[in-house]
Amino acid sequence: MSAARPAKPPDEASLHEAALAYLAQYAATQATLRRVLDRRVDRWARAQDQKVDAAQLAEARRLVGIVVARLAAAGAVNDAAFAAARANSLTRAGHSRRAVISYLAAKGVAADTARAALPGEEDAELAAAVSLAARRRIGPFRRPDAVPDEALRMRERGVLARAGFAHSVTSRTLLMEREEAEDLLHRLRRG
Repeated sequence: MSAARPAKPPDEASLHEAALAYLAQYAATQATLRRVLDRRVDRWARAQDQKVDAAQLAEARRLVGIVVARLAAAGAVNDAAFAAARANSLTRAGHSRRAVISYLAAKGVAADTARAALPGEEDAELAAAVSLAARRRIGPFRRPDAVPDEALRMRERGVLARAGFAHSVTSRTLLMEREEAEDLLHRLRRG
């Protein structure tokens, strides 16, 4: 029985095809795509049973950078567009500016790109807090029979504060009338 032949090291063409296959299914940042391709190189290296030449591994890692840069230059990977789309959807879902920036940073988006992607309207943060309040049924969306005692107010403030909303936004959200809150939510979803 003959031993299995070692797999050919990843070349630029195979890494490019893998990147395109990934991008066909998922939106990604340059950092995310780099991690995906690096994992592919790592899987190839582990499959070689300690027979990997350091020069081959270094070349494969260099090719990952080339492929990512080429796709970014072609517009297939666009961190700014990714950040704008995610910032809008996360804001509509009730995430604070801090939470959105943190999420984008974890995805490898530069801080200045993340800040530029945030919704520019001054009511966007308040609308995001109202969206969270609606989802959690607090503040203007609490049950009509709920008695807003101090313990309930503290719990509701805590929900919004833990989500990253500033004290001023938290206070405005919890003091808002239901009709005003629903109108703000409607404008958030429309825009």
